[in-house]
Amino acid sequence: MPVMRPALTWIWCGACIRFEMPVIPPHIARRMADIQPFHVMDLLARARALEAQGRDIVHMEIGEPDFVTPAPIREAAKRALDAGHTHYTSTLGLPALREAISAFYHCDYGIDVPPERIIVTPGASGALLLTLGVLVDPGDQVLMADPGYPCNRHFTRLMEGEALGVPVGPQTGYQLTAGLLLANWGERSIAALLASPSNPTGTLVSDESLRAMQAVVEKRGGRLIVDEIYHGLIYEKDEHHSHTALAISDQLFVINSFSKYFCMTGMRLGWLVAPEAYVREIDKLAQNIFLAAPTLSQHAALAAFEPATRAILDEQRDAFRQRRDFLLPALRELGFGIPCAPQGAFYLYADCSRFSDDSAAFATTLLEQAGVAVTPGKDFGANAPQRHLRFAYTTTMAELEKGVERLAKFLLAQASHL
Repeated sequence: MPVMRPALTWIWCGACIRFEMPVIPPHIARRMADIQPFHVMDLLARARALEAQGRDIVHMEIGEPDFVTPAPIREAAKRALDAGHTHYTSTLGLPALREAISAFYHCDYGIDVPPERIIVTPGASGALLLTLGVLVDPGDQVLMADPGYPCNRHFTRLMEGEALGVPVGPQTGYQLTAGLLLANWGERSIAALLASPSNPTGTLVSDESLRAMQAVVEKRGGRLIVDEIYHGLIYEKDEHHSHTALAISDQLFVINSFSKYFCMTGMRLGWLVAPEAYVREIDKLAQNIFLAAPTLSQHAALAAFEPATRAILDEQRDAFRQRRDFLLPALRELGFGIPCAPQGAFYLYADCSRFSDDSAAFATTLLEQAGVAVTPGKDFGANAPQRHLRFAYTTTMAELEKGVERLAKFLLAQASHL
């Protein structure tokens, strides 16, 4: 059969004829229609444009620590570069780093996690991608809280699975529970994914609830996936919220990161602790997707567990706590509804329905008129996103105070026009 080629068109340009190929629409996989962008990035781009025009913007939209990577980690990266550590590591990660992470669990949580179960990944996203890649077949269903981190549902869709967002609210601390899993688990369900502390609410799952959820999932032949990337940023530990999920069982997947507590966002490094039976399959998949995590970042991360580094990181955690303790009552006093105080991370998920029934439009208005950038709820799911905004306290106390002052002035002016 002859190859069909698009017909040329010609255009008379006075003294010559110019031939043009027709524009052919690109082929885009159907899954891309279900994978949404981060809407906050459009808002951030607008904020940057306003700053380029001379406007001063208070940034409370992006979930990235404002602290630079601690000096001991930066110095370790420089030493690794000077020593020529620029080649691939093994796919599972630098052996010394896997051992250091194992020692971290022993020192901080009092549990033994064999280095053989630890896989070093390009960010926590790499760990999530590997976990879902070895678990999800087309049509399989993964249960997760709504609101929740958007990549969780998008990575599930990438694997041709279905993310089932379970609406959660203040009654459960915006977290899944064993009862919710029982009510929503179906024939196609193969896993449940939760985050503690969570994005966007900063709430925790109790040890008791973790055990109950693990029992529900395990009895049904499924797997529990626990995102602990904010675990170093927990502000009030007690006997009910004191352990990593790895203390509950060795048959679940735990994801962690060097980005948040360790302040290494740009170094793109995370890790996954998997049940022993899955390590070989994860190794095989990682070889094909990204081969290995960044070598310089892995050498730098060895310094993340040193006492001097941990002292810096703990001081920064205390600063985040102070910011939370300022911003939480300040926003409540302005009229935002925040029924659950965040116990970790650096977010406040606020009901703004007193001021607007469209949080996306409201976020744009706050940026344009008040000079305050926050994240609209539509980034986090389908559970009443129009009622919610996420405030990130990832900026200085002085900036937060300025932001609250601007919000107060704007809301007062808005009320006076009603």
